[in-house]
Amino acid sequence: MRVVTTAQPLDVQPTPLALLLLGREADPRSERGVECPGDLPSPSDPDLVERARAAKEKLGDKVFVLGHHYQRDEVIQFADVTGDSFKLARDAAARPEAEYIVFCGVHFMAESADILTGDDQKVVLPDLAAGCSMADMATAEQVAECWDVLTEAGVADAVVPVSYMNSSADIKAFTGRHGGTICTSSNAKRALEWAFEQGEPSAAKVLFLPDQHLGRNTAVRDMGMSLEDCVLYNPHKPNGGLTAQELRDAKMILWRGHCSVHGRFSVESVEDVRRRIPGVNVLVHPECKHEVVAAADYVGSTEYIIKALEAAPAGSKWAIGTELNLVRRLAERFAAEDKEIVFLDKTVCFCSTMNRIDLPHLVWALESLAEGNLVNRIQVDAETEKFAKLALERMLALP
Repeated sequence: MRVVTTAQPLDVQPTPLALLLLGREADPRSERGVECPGDLPSPSDPDLVERARAAKEKLGDKVFVLGHHYQRDEVIQFADVTGDSFKLARDAAARPEAEYIVFCGVHFMAESADILTGDDQKVVLPDLAAGCSMADMATAEQVAECWDVLTEAGVADAVVPVSYMNSSADIKAFTGRHGGTICTSSNAKRALEWAFEQGEPSAAKVLFLPDQHLGRNTAVRDMGMSLEDCVLYNPHKPNGGLTAQELRDAKMILWRGHCSVHGRFSVESVEDVRRRIPGVNVLVHPECKHEVVAAADYVGSTEYIIKALEAAPAGSKWAIGTELNLVRRLAERFAAEDKEIVFLDKTVCFCSTMNRIDLPHLVWALESLAEGNLVNRIQVDAETEKFAKLALERMLALP
């Protein structure tokens, strides 16, 4: 047996990302949070449901609780409205009488709600550590550097940024400053069509942030482009890992980002479920990889998935490629209609950061507000809000 020893201890310095994950550092410009002040109720407290109900009742019309589709059942039961991220932000804006908006979702969603609601309204995120891995994959500094690369390649003037709703306020503000728009998974095609109309048809390009898969799937599947029209910009490589000529030739410059949940699904998952369940309909979210989307029967946003199952005939069979909390809830909801709904993959696939919003955190937030203590407020600074709102308004104006 060969034994390797070292005379000196290894001098290994943890990276900033490692420190964030360990909870030993904080970055206010990151989607990640690392602290939740105050004493949380115990998860085993049998009175949590009653405590949440009592605090919400005490607050009355002063509080409006938003619940994203991917939330746990224990949390979603207290939501006044449910939906995807943009629907919820708009629902919040439509309730100007609510002093407190409690957003049971993740950080970028709460930021969007703060941007769209009135100055007198306060947005609260029950757990500041409820971030989004996809949104974290594009920082303001990285995107500014990318724009410098595009400028040096001589293509920046022809590029219109289109940023997915699942991005930080900083990225939305960058998009607004550079003449771009925001999109959701349901209107990405319209947003891209608008972007390509802003310049010369032969030279127009889009920088799509931060989800490469939604950008690629929309361009190729919905707009008839080829995979060769798309290049992948990697912020961790010099010049994004691309040559100036590759940038000049591309129509779609895709950011190297992805959803950690939807990225898990594979073609093998699709093939396996077809073997196990003859006649199954495979329905996936467009954040899935291109080859998975190509192998599926139907592709659409979270709201599309729900509506498709509502309209499905009794006795039909469905394998759904999206977050497990939603799939399980839909399976229970439609079981009485004899619709068989299963998760596309065999392995469990929760959104780990979305699941940080649990009942103890919600109870703590509601009870704190009921006692007059504002906690975990999400507030976007005025300059960032100005340009992020501009990008959002461009989306709202899309035909």
